[in-house]
Amino acid sequence: MKSKPFVRAAMLALASVMACSPIAFAGSDDYEFQLVENEIKQGAGATVAVRLVDRRTGEPVANAVVFATRMDISPDGMEAMTSPVEAMPLIEPGVYRFKTDLTMAGGWRFSIAAKVQGETETVESRLVLKAVQ
Repeated sequence: MKSKPFVRAAMLALASVMACSPIAFAGSDDYEFQLVENEIKQGAGATVAVRLVDRRTGEPVANAVVFATRMDISPDGMEAMTSPVEAMPLIEPGVYRFKTDLTMAGGWRFSIAAKVQGETETVESRLVLKAVQ
């Protein structure tokens, strides 16, 4: 059975659109967490804010599900020294805020993992910030 030229052309057009679509190739590398501020005042109840950005568009990504966080002082050689991290309410789309205790001045590493709606891979980052007095 021969296919009609219109049907074949439509199928080829659809296949090329799917092959070129950024959605077809989206993955965890298409997203990144960025610190809103690199220096944060040392002390109890410090707020760390990170922005989740779609690298393809530069737009913030709202409604990601953050399921893992860790704050440690590994940049200063003390990875075992950790501080609890508590999620705070969203104020701005794509900006995720967390409350933590930065018990000493110096370099801190904030590890974060999240799921973005519609993506199968996990977005993970290890961000280094500086606690200042």
